Amino acid sequence: MTGLDGTWADEAEWTALDEAAEAADLPGGGEPPQPTLAVVGRPNVGKSTLVNRILGRREAVVQDVPGVTRDRVAYDALWNGRRFTVLDTGGWEPDAQGLQAAVAAQAELAMSTADAILLVVDATVGATTTDEAVAKVLRRSKRPVLLCANKVDDERLMADVASLWSLGLGEPMPVSALHGRGSGDLLDAVLNALPETPKEVFGGTGGPRRVALVGKPNVGKSSLLNRLTGEERSVVDSVAGTTVDPVDSLVELDGETWRFVDTAGLRKRVHTASGAEYYASLRTKAAIEAAEVAIVLVDASEPLSEQDLRVVSMVVDAGRALVLAYNKWDLVDEDRRYQLAKEIDRELVRVRWAERINVSARTGRAVAKLAPALRTALTSWDQRVPTGQLNAWLNDLVAATPPPVRGGKQPKILFATQAQTRPPTFVLFTTGFLEAGYRRFLERKLRETFGFTGSPVRISVRVRERKPRK
Repeated sequence: MTGLDGTWADEAEWTALDEAAEAADLPGGGEPPQPTLAVVGRPNVGKSTLVNRILGRREAVVQDVPGVTRDRVAYDALWNGRRFTVLDTGGWEPDAQGLQAAVAAQAELAMSTADAILLVVDATVGATTTDEAVAKVLRRSKRPVLLCANKVDDERLMADVASLWSLGLGEPMPVSALHGRGSGDLLDAVLNALPETPKEVFGGTGGPRRVALVGKPNVGKSSLLNRLTGEERSVVDSVAGTTVDPVDSLVELDGETWRFVDTAGLRKRVHTASGAEYYASLRTKAAIEAAEVAIVLVDASEPLSEQDLRVVSMVVDAGRALVLAYNKWDLVDEDRRYQLAKEIDRELVRVRWAERINVSARTGRAVAKLAPALRTALTSWDQRVPTGQLNAWLNDLVAATPPPVRGGKQPKILFATQAQTRPPTFVLFTTGFLEAGYRRFLERKLRETFGFTGSPVRISVRVRERKPRK
């Protein structure tokens, strides 16, 4: 059996590659969707320590001070042969301000997307007013809720555990996350509460596709959403930064229902923003990660700014499909159109594959073109190239344009497969490192042959040592 370079490959190596290719051709990259458990509670009750106990390994950062965990972090867990996802969250305080409000928002987002919720309470302290407020919210939740009484290191605290019945969430389960006491019984209860498959599969065909409206402040995101919905769904003001929280809206476009999320304008990097700005930036970043495709709005009447380029980079780095919409086109004259074309060629060379639409949220110009562009981008985002077709194409391409010589040796591409979709990710098995320029060349040729309009494409290289021929 020969590889792309015409040399004989080891039989076991080719068998492994073929099995990997077959697994990659399964929908969703061969990985079935997993139900999700959100671990929530007020600060410093031991949530991250409990997450590490559930995982059976030290993954979550743990420190003996409150507020170490801020973002929601997902981990893969396994118990009794069943896999599920654990979401570790920051301390949830309903009336938090500033940074703690952003942490609480992340916890709320985790709860809204989870299939079951695990509330952790410090048994040595008992039920506080914060715990009671959290429990009041969870009692209205439509998802199953488990109550964990943590820090029960010995039998002397069992009487304190019984007092947690007052929270109205059922039987409290005594656990010592630090020592592992009662963790097995807790995990059994978790498996009973979790469904076999998640109720909400990310990007599934059962619900509307999620679209994030992102851009710098005052670019017209809320105005465009109001134009699409036909109502004053979002507050619009000439003052930049009116929108703080993401606003979800179901929008009917071209006979199809979409879920649009209007987000706060991004002024600074998430890690350098402060106060309400940090809160807004964190939620906008989460909205991009939760979406499947993003519409990046750019003010066509003004020169491209650093914020515009940063927003585009956030979408691409998150691996989401992309549509560029140049808003306020009714304010653009001939001179500005000429300048804008030069700016696009110079500044947006990284995303030449994204569709560009010139719209006006105020007048409604070309808004109807958004739906076809979104469909094209999502089709590319979901696209899979069969392994056989991919390698036949790559064989011809490498024969015509081989990789450049590196260190006196020419690397050879042995095999290629598409490892996953959303975004399309290709893995090349080679005998040597491929230069960044050659990988860009491969991406360009991939797009010329297979399309992928509106979707980022990722190419990963795995160098495999060749065994000497016998």
